[in-house]
Amino acid sequence: MQKHERACYILEKLEELYPSIAVPLDHRDPYTLLVAVVLSAQCTDKRVNEVTPLLFAQADCPEEMARLRVTQIKKCIQTCGLAEQKAKAIRGLSRILVDRYDGRVPKTFKDLETLPGVGHKTASVVMAQAFGVPAFPVDTHIHRLAQRWGLTSGKNVVRTENDLKKLFPKESWNRLHLQFIYYGREHCTARGCDGTVCVICRTCYPKRRKPVVTQKA
Repeated sequence: MQKHERACYILEKLEELYPSIAVPLDHRDPYTLLVAVVLSAQCTDKRVNEVTPLLFAQADCPEEMARLRVTQIKKCIQTCGLAEQKAKAIRGLSRILVDRYDGRVPKTFKDLETLPGVGHKTASVVMAQAFGVPAFPVDTHIHRLAQRWGLTSGKNVVRTENDLKKLFPKESWNRLHLQFIYYGREHCTARGCDGTVCVICRTCYPKRRKPVVTQKA
């Protein structure tokens, strides 16, 4: 298969496997999604979903969160890892939302990426899933799969994001990045598949015999 053929097959296969897809982080609105994505850095979505009910019971809007002390936020999220750093970021971004944006999450990449704890990937998730703006957030799952499937060189996540955006229709990005994540967790895991095991790997590269060594994000 040529790269374009692989991309077409992958798009069809993922749509077949995941015709209905949900954001794996529990949230109620753009703000709670933003906080959840900040918490997900170096932490599983499952763990984030375990701690956010406690945190959001204390504060579920920027005005309330900005009034909490960092120690109060940290106590709620301490099992997520990097709790001190994340608590400061959540309080800080909440304060900025209140002071600069009338308590609302901004709807541009530029504004989102100025917030504490918010990088391009976090901003991309919020833009895609909260506001429906086409984006292709690249996490470790997507970065690994894109290399195994021959869609990118894997030099870095920026390159991977750009390569995927060129290969797939813009209207598919928001669903597709979630479909990649679910497939990577269920079928093409870091240890369960080395580029030769899962159905997509076998179909894209039927003659591949050696494991694929992927570059980290």
